[in-house]
Parts: sequence; C-alpha cells; structure tokens
Amino acid sequence: MAKYDYLIVGAGLTSAVFAHEAAKLGKTCLVIDRRDHIAGNVYTKEVEGINVHVYGAHIFHTSLEPVWRYVNQFAEFNNYVNSPVAVYKDELYNMPFNMNTFSKMWGVRTPAEAKAKIEEQKAAEAIDEPQNLEEQALSLVGRDIFEKLVKGYTEKQWGRDCKDLPASIIKRLPVRFIYDNNYFNDRWQGIPMGGYTQMVEKMFGDTEIRLGMEYKDLIAQEPDIADRTIYCGPIDEFFDFKLGNLEYRSLRFETEVVDEENWQGNAVVNYTEREVPWTRIIEHKHFEYGTQPKSVITREYPATWEPGDEPYYPINDERNTALYAEYAKLAEQEGDIVFAGRLGGYKYYDMDKAIDAAFDLVKAELGVDLRA
Repeated sequence: MAKYDYLIVGAGLTSAVFAHEAAKLGKTCLVIDRRDHIAGNVYTKEVEGINVHVYGAHIFHTSLEPVWRYVNQFAEFNNYVNSPVAVYKDELYNMPFNMNTFSKMWGVRTPAEAKAKIEEQKAAEAIDEPQNLEEQALSLVGRDIFEKLVKGYTEKQWGRDCKDLPASIIKRLPVRFIYDNNYFNDRWQGIPMGGYTQMVEKMFGDTEIRLGMEYKDLIAQEPDIADRTIYCGPIDEFFDFKLGNLEYRSLRFETEVVDEENWQGNAVVNYTEREVPWTRIIEHKHFEYGTQPKSVITREYPATWEPGDEPYYPINDERNTALYAEYAKLAEQEGDIVFAGRLGGYKYYDMDKAIDAAFDLVKAELGVDLRA
C-alpha cells in the first residue's frame, strides 16, 4: 500500500506551491530533496544577521496579480527596487541602459541627443541581417554600449566569443530614454522580509520533508511509496541519460564576510570586462536595508557545466531542444509521474513564472484554479 498520495521530488518553489495546495485538499505528500535544505535556488541562509542569497541574487518581480496575491500569503515583501551598477574598467554606469547611462557615457542630457547618438552608431555599423550575437547587439545599440556593457559580460556568461553565439540570444536590448534605474518594468517588486527560506517553510507547512535524499535510492527502498509523483529533478537523469545529456550553464560562488558596514554601496554590481573573472558581486544586506556592523559579499562566476555539476541555466539551442523533445516523449509514457519545474521541463523560469507554471500544475492535477 502506498503511504502517500504524492511523492514530490525537489523542494523548490514549484513543489512548495503544489504541496501547499494538495495539503489543503487533504492529500498526503512526501517531499524529498538531494540538498540539505529546502527552497531550491532561492534558499537564503542567515550569516552575521544577514539573509544571504546562497545561489545568487533573487529579486522577486511580477506583473501577474494572482502570483503576487499568492506569495503575499506567506511573506511580507519590502519595497526593494533592483538598480544594478555596471563597472567597466574605472567607469561606473547605471543599468538598465537609460538616460543616466547615456549621460555618463556621452555627456548628453536629453532623450533626443541620446537617440541621435545611438542611431549614429547603429548606422555606422551598417548591419542589415545580423549573423551572430555581436552583430545583433551592434544593430540594436551601437558600438559604445556593446563594447562597454554587453560584450565582456555576455562572453563570460556563455564562455564563448560574441561572434560565436547566435543572434537569437539577444532579441532586444531594453533602452530607456528616461532617468530611471529600476531594472524591471513589473508592477510589483521586492524581497520577502526574513528571507526566501522562511517564506518557503510557510508554504510547505506541515508537509513531511526528507532532505539529503536521492529519488532513486528512495524508490529502490520503497517502490510503492506514493500513488503519484511530481518530479522536479532533471528529466534526463530520471531516464539514466539514455538519450544523452541535456546541457546547462553553471555557476560558482565565493562568499565572504567583510569587516565593513557598507562594502560596495549597492546590492548588485556587474563587472562587464571579460578580463574580470566574475560577472557580478552581490552585497546581500542591501536587499533588506541592513544596518549590521559587518557585511557579506558574494562573487558570482559563470562556469562550464559538466555532468554532476549543479545545473542552472538550460541551453535551449537546437540540439538540446530536440533532445528534450525526445525525453518529453518518454515522460508521457510514465503514467503516474508528472515532470515539472525548471529541471523537469528543461526551461528557465523567473520566480513568478515558476509559480505561475505551478498554478497550471495544480489545476491539471488537483482541479484547483489559483488564478480565480
């Protein structure tokens, strides 16, 4: 006899939404995760009284009202606005590209002057049909912005020269002709006060969770542990990689405590030169307006992914998209197993989109419309 109605593999946001809604209907769930903590990549850990974003900066932002309403059941959000700063050599620029950026770069003051400068540089490149990412970016914003703020950062992220990356990666580069450093256009934005881990704990509630547990080890021991499974792990791993590995880009983090109250003056500072090995430095206390006597910083390094490494960003190129489609066909044959989330669906999600996709899962599996 199965002990649970659902086995949920992975303890991130998708699982938390599903477990919460299943419990409200009286369903029994067991959540497992191979890591030693819940909350997946949004996990926050307290260090020196500061909620550290262990797997990189996570700023919640959404224009989806049902998602915003939903998460506010479990946390109070502050009014943090993401306004990163970019460092190029000894120059500082505001992000996203806006009038503050253009004023610093060219000494212009009006939107008309900034537009004219960009159009002049685009015309100088004379690119009608971009053949790669470099040509695409140049055709959108011109040489100065590309060289200082796009090229090195993008090459670090992907581990390849911009000339060797497809133009499709950059469909557009947002350019704002107003003096506004708010990175996101979404209506709602902020950080859960007390950290994401505390929010996810409330979502799981009394659901049983086993950490440090591998799915295949559990199934080998208790093959009939649940009637159905929500599998949020890597889909190719579930099938023992029999069709080959899906590829990812990975990340590496170096975190340290610094004996300064305010180390860099901003939560996120991007480093856009390729010669600087990290893409950004995060100072975590600024997400929650901290006044602690010390600070915690994290250098974030992009990394080549190898099997066994932590998978972060799916590489949705032609090869991997076709391979995922073959795995998805196999998944359809697993009658009592539903594949979900970033790894189960081989798709990158912002946090709000992950929760919105979980709403679809809840509706399909439990018959509950969380958008109503």
